[in-house]
Amino acid sequence: MTATASPTSPSLRVETDLLVVGAGPTGLFATYYAGFRGHRVAVVDSLPELGGQVTAMYPEKLILDVAGFPAVKGRDLVAGLVEQAATADPTYLLGRTATTLEHGDDGVVVTLDDGTEVAAAAVLITAGIGKFSPRPLPAGEGWLGRGMEFFVPSFEPYAGKDVVIVGGGDSAFDWALHLEPVARSVRLVHRRDAFRAHERTVQQVRDSSVEIVTRAEVTALEGHGSLESVEVTVDGEPTTYPCQALVAALGFIADLGPLQQWGIDVHKRHVVVDPAMRTNLPRVFAAGDITEYPGKVRLIAVGFGEAATAVNNATVAIDPTAHVFPGHSSEGS
Repeated sequence: MTATASPTSPSLRVETDLLVVGAGPTGLFATYYAGFRGHRVAVVDSLPELGGQVTAMYPEKLILDVAGFPAVKGRDLVAGLVEQAATADPTYLLGRTATTLEHGDDGVVVTLDDGTEVAAAAVLITAGIGKFSPRPLPAGEGWLGRGMEFFVPSFEPYAGKDVVIVGGGDSAFDWALHLEPVARSVRLVHRRDAFRAHERTVQQVRDSSVEIVTRAEVTALEGHGSLESVEVTVDGEPTTYPCQALVAALGFIADLGPLQQWGIDVHKRHVVVDPAMRTNLPRVFAAGDITEYPGKVRLIAVGFGEAATAVNNATVAIDPTAHVFPGHSSEGS
């Protein structure tokens, strides 16, 4: 990994062929592919480490829909992608946010929030859902880090504890399933009888020892210094459960941030692209979960394909004499 400066270093100027905005799985694969096409590549991400949402939110989760892997942990997938991307010798600009974009005669200049200027022949936005922040648990104010967390980056801290998970989506059920053999007890609390999680995972949790409490909400967290119990109210009746760890898996609030000021065509917080992954702005492409087009499916596997499409079409913007299709990678081995 090539590091150019820390977020507190004086501003500098980076010159590259392709700037990738977003260091999640799609961005990392795009970085590798840009190197495969012979480009210099720089990568900027607002998070301080590589891997995007996978690293920040579910590094221990088993991902089941990546081709070639019957099951792969999030952290292992990221590790492989980082190793693959390293072949491009990228310049990583982590812990920084792309703020402004200006077009020139033969490229663009993107300014970061620390003053760094990145001059690139093309930009590829792979920012996922953009910057995200967890939805707060009203009763949990003041308890973050004292027994309440929003994400589960590691299972070990939950060993032998009574765990309450609040939420009804995929993350809530995934964490319930993975913590069940580790924790002393696991309860999943949701305000409705219906869930947003995948039916297969819901059934696996139902078949486990996890207690599912519906039509309920956590109304109080209690303890001296650290969390000891929670009050769960069902149909107006409060019940207290032992709890040393609570996971508030209530989803997150996404924000495209400064990208929305670039003049990009956005539909419902997603960037509209054509079949070549081009945005409405010259030399600006997008791939992964952030994109929108008819028939869009938001999977990591789809993002990988979009990254290759975007890089190949960006190659023509970078070098007008180049061809969109480079041939198969196996032909050069």
